[in-house]
Parts: sequence; structure tokens; C-alpha cells
Amino acid sequence: MDVSTAESRRAAPSQGAATLPPSSRTESNGSEILVRCLQSEGVKYVWGYPGGAVLYIYDALYKQDSIQHVLVRHEQAAVHAADGYARATGDVGVALVTSGPGVTNAVTGIATAYMDSIPMVIVSGQVPTPAIGLDAFQECDTVGITRPIVKHNFLVKDVRDLALTMKKAFHIARTGRPGPVVVDIPKDVSLKTAPFAYPERVEMRSYNPVRKGHGGQIRKALQLLLHAKRPYIYTGGGVVLGNASAELRELCDLLGFPCTNTLMGLGAIAASDPKFLGMLGMHGTYEANMTMQHCDVLLAVGARFDDRVIGNPKHFASVERKIVHVDIDPSSISKRVKVDVPIVGDVKDVLQELIAQLKEGQARPDATALAAWWSQINEWRKRECLSYKRSAELIKPQQVIETLWELTRGTDAYVTSDVGQHQMWAAQFYRFEEPRRWINSGGLGTMGVGLPYAMGIKLAKPEADVFCVTGEGSIQMCIQELSTCAQYRTPVKIVSLNNRYLGMVRQWQQLDYGGRYSHSYMDALPDFVKLAEAYGHVGMLVERPGDVEPALREAIKLKDRTVFLDVRTDPTENVWPMVQAGKGITEMLLGSEDL
Repeated sequence: MDVSTAESRRAAPSQGAATLPPSSRTESNGSEILVRCLQSEGVKYVWGYPGGAVLYIYDALYKQDSIQHVLVRHEQAAVHAADGYARATGDVGVALVTSGPGVTNAVTGIATAYMDSIPMVIVSGQVPTPAIGLDAFQECDTVGITRPIVKHNFLVKDVRDLALTMKKAFHIARTGRPGPVVVDIPKDVSLKTAPFAYPERVEMRSYNPVRKGHGGQIRKALQLLLHAKRPYIYTGGGVVLGNASAELRELCDLLGFPCTNTLMGLGAIAASDPKFLGMLGMHGTYEANMTMQHCDVLLAVGARFDDRVIGNPKHFASVERKIVHVDIDPSSISKRVKVDVPIVGDVKDVLQELIAQLKEGQARPDATALAAWWSQINEWRKRECLSYKRSAELIKPQQVIETLWELTRGTDAYVTSDVGQHQMWAAQFYRFEEPRRWINSGGLGTMGVGLPYAMGIKLAKPEADVFCVTGEGSIQMCIQELSTCAQYRTPVKIVSLNNRYLGMVRQWQQLDYGGRYSHSYMDALPDFVKLAEAYGHVGMLVERPGDVEPALREAIKLKDRTVFLDVRTDPTENVWPMVQAGKGITEMLLGSEDL
């Protein structure tokens, strides 16, 4: 086989590929065991970057065709791409990095996944076991470094423990509240041999997450909901991760209650549903926040009352209400807000039981009270808090997102974002109808995730259109992955809202720091069109409002090309509404007139 054919085989997804070929040996080395474990778990893609401590593992990957390895340009992007894949599919994402700087480069990606409860397994190389603790070349304490940012981690010191450890890693990653698991494998363990036996199931005495919610607590919750005068359903990323969108929609339809999603929960209920009040929180809608503050019974599902959602906890607690909180993680309940009816369990199972009890009984919500509540909510809606002034000269970022939505509505489109103003505009103005279509970093707020996320999703969903909404600051953090897009033919569309500022930082500096724009202006930007072309992609410069729609249409038509749209937007535009730090969620700034 010539070199070009071999490279092509590794660059494109394999069709009907074979597993690791059987050996005449009765034992396999640790690297072969690892690969066979991944094959047993149905892993299709591994994102990684080679180095000395993982070369035996890379040799084992070379000898098989069922798992495609994707060579990124930075370990951070490997973890982000695996993360994006996991968010879009619900499968466990897998990344592979070497020891030392390979692990430390991966830390940001691991922490990002941990904060958003994403199921992942990160395999890291380690120096040989006799050298651990001796400051060997490219050694670091992987277990110690990653302990605060993983659901669990393992150091495998005996090759005979490797298969069971991998089974545990995947089990921990995908069950209960999902999260990343690190498996650290010393180089000598990847070479030593042992019989291969992958267990069908695993039982861990110290790890038994609850799935079924307590029936009595669910009955209490239902009674509160049925007697509510001003009810509200508040849902977060747990509904999306728990694949409970259908149950949420059915419950909302049965009860007729208003519903809101957090940033991570968008798409759990269709944006077109009249019962959806929009996103709530720091940049949420006026009606969503006012309803949150003034409801008398709140059903919180798969959400954690974080600071970006409820603002000042004392302000939130100033209005008396009954709170039902459903979450798979007991440590999340009453962590920031005291609740009245805690229900620990898988959100899908709990919602199914809640629906079943509702259907079995004859009681229904107070129609008169509910009608009055909706009348108040519709008054709040009349504020039209997301309205903005269009311009004939300057491209408004909101216009770009609205146009993107209009051109892709009804199609199987995925939108990733980086972090900043563009992220909030995407959340506000792209109307997500289905779950797992909105992929962004919520808890950690990691710049640079958008492009790697898009790469991971495009491999998982090759027929879908995948858009990365970003800014000129965020995109430069992982822009080298344009090279990965070229090698692995992942034609994503990058929509960069280029306002020449670190926009969210500039907005805070305008509002809270007297307009002192300390290091938030981007002074030496590259020519993004030429840069995209240098990587072999299509670049487009968009400078006039009338060119936005034609440029997006052209980008969408180029199905087999990665397209970079450098969209020059109004540098003074701010994200409204906004709740400033330390304020309550009803103390919103709705525009510059409130300053």
C-alpha cells in the first residue's frame, strides 16, 4: 500500500472496518487490551495527539480499522471535540493524550466537560511505573492534577486491571450525573501482557446512583403543582442530558404551565411552543425572569439554581414560594436554594412517574387562576425585551443570528458557540426546536470550544449542517484546528461576529468600570479570509447588512467545504437584557436607556 492510500484510509471514516486482528498469542499487551475495550464499548472515534508515553497505544490503533483516530493540533481541542461529540449524540466521548504537557493541555477541556456533566473517558499516558515520582521526563501527577475536575480518575499500575478499569470508567462516565473520567496508563503497563477479558457488567459497592424517584415525594410534588395559582417549570441541562425532552413537553401540555430553559437546557421544549418564555437568568428574557421571581410553585428539573440563573440568592428568597427540585445528583439539591420537595432520581424516570400519576387522577390545575397567571405573563411579554434597532450601515449581530435561524429552520442543523456576547445572542435569537442542537460551554465558560465542538459533531452527524458561532477573540484560541478540519474533511461553517473587541468584557467595562476599556480591544487581527484560505478553506468577508443573507446562503450551499464568514458587526452593540453582578433577576437592564 502506498503512503497516500494509507493516509486516506486514516483520514476518512472507515466503512465496515475490522476490529483489532486476532493474535496467535494467548495474551495481549496493555495497548491491545485498551483498544479492544474501546471496541467493546462501541467507540467509533478517538481524538488525540501522540507522544512518547502513548506510542504503544498508537501502535495498537494503527493495527485496527474499527476506531478512527482524529489527529488534532492541540490536546485541548482533542477533549473539546470529544466533548462536542458526546453532547450531540449522548454517547461517551473519548480522547487520548500523552503524559506531562499532553495532560496539562487537556485540563481545560476536562474541566469544561466536568462543569457541564458531559460523559467522557480521557486516556492519558504516564511515565513507566518505576519512574513515577522521580520527576521523569514529561511526568506529572495526572491523578492529583485532575482530581478536582473529574467525576473519577484511575492510575492503572497492573495490566491485569486494565480491562476492568476501562469498564468502570465508561460505567461511571455515563451513569448517574454524567461526567469525565480519566484513566492514566503508565508506558510499561501499555506494553506488558495479560489475558483479555472484558466484563459484561460491573458492580461497584461505593457507586450506586439512584434512578427511581421516591413515589411519595412525587405525589407531594404533584399536589403542589395542582394547587398552584402561579406555577412555573424551570429546566436545565439535566433534561437534555437525561433525554427527557419528550416527557417535559408532555407534562407542559398536560398542565398548561409556563416553562423556561437555562442556557444549557435550550431545545428541551420547542422555542415555538407558546408556553416557552425563553431563556432565563443574567441575559434571559424579561418575562422568564419576572415569572421566576413571582411564581408560587416552582418545579425545577435538572437545573442547579446557579448564580447566572437566580442572581442574588437573598433577592430570590425575598418572595415566598414552594420549590420542587428533581435532580440525579443529591448534592445539587438545596445547595444554593432551600427546596421544599427534593426528589433524587433520573429526570426521565421521575417525569414519567409524575405524568403517570397525573393521568391516573382526576384533579387538574385551577383553570381560572392559571388564566389570570397567563394574563400577567403576557403583560410582561409585551415589553418585547429582545427588540433591537436595525441599521442600514452597520451589521447588528442579532440580525446575523436571526438570519441564520430563518435559513436553517426546519432542517437538521447544529449550532455551537464560543463564549461571550455572540454566545448570548445565539442563545436569545436562534430558536431551538429540538434538544442537543445547541452546543456551548455553560458552567466553565470556555473560550475556544466552538470550532472543536463543531468538528466533533460533524463527524457524528455528517449529513447535518454544523455552524460555529464565534467571535474574533474566541476563534483564535483554537484556530489551528482549521487544519484538522481540512485533514478529516469536516466541512463546518464558522460565523464569526467580529466586533474588534472582547465584547462581553467591553460591555462590563462600559457598565461597571466607567468605560475604561482595559485590554479589551483587539488591535492586530489577522485577515481571517486569507487565513481560512491558507488552510484550504473558503473565506468570506461580510461588511454590509444587505450581504448577510446572501453570504450565509452561499456558505450553506457549499456542503463539502469549511467556510469562514468574517462578519464585521457593530462594535458598540450590547447584550440586553442584563442582570448585573449582585443584583436580583428582576433588576434587569433592558437597554442603554436604563443606564
